[in-house]
Amino acid sequence: MDFTRKARFVAGGHKTIPPSSVTYSSVVSRDSVRIAFILAALNDLEILAADIGNANINADTRKKVYFIAGDEFGAHMKGRNVIIVKALYGLKSSGAAWRAHFSEALHDLGYTSSLADPDVWYRKEVKPDGSQYYGYVLVYFDDILAISHDPSTTMKALAKLFCLKDGYVSIHVYSEHSSSILKET
Repeated sequence: MDFTRKARFVAGGHKTIPPSSVTYSSVVSRDSVRIAFILAALNDLEILAADIGNANINADTRKKVYFIAGDEFGAHMKGRNVIIVKALYGLKSSGAAWRAHFSEALHDLGYTSSLADPDVWYRKEVKPDGSQYYGYVLVYFDDILAISHDPSTTMKALAKLFCLKDGYVSIHVYSEHSSSILKET
């Protein structure tokens, strides 16, 4: 299998019994993103954005899930039980499994989840001039923003663990138009 037909790796979660545990992945709030953009502007921090490719299949399933192989798996597999070991899109518990997996990676990089918004992660950092500040990672399921004096350090560390679709890109917080509006108010 070469993953050219990724749609075959979508589980029919609508056919499964809902788990009793949390099944969703939370996302960063709009207000948290706005506050982070303001912090970046006020502290002269850069912002990089990335999209993690095939996020769910990075995480293991939380429960034993299986299906019966169909024709697409070939004659030798048809009718056999196939155990799903990765959190495929479509499983009701996949979002929570991905969030737990990604949270562990951010924790290993020294980030702490905010109490106000658990999808805002922060850690103490130091600028080249010696001044201390907080660097941030904001998570919207598989989309991330890294905010820091050098956010590429965080992005490079995450790229070693996950496939970042098209790498990462710089985000310009304010356009000339919006900055002139800020000066007027």
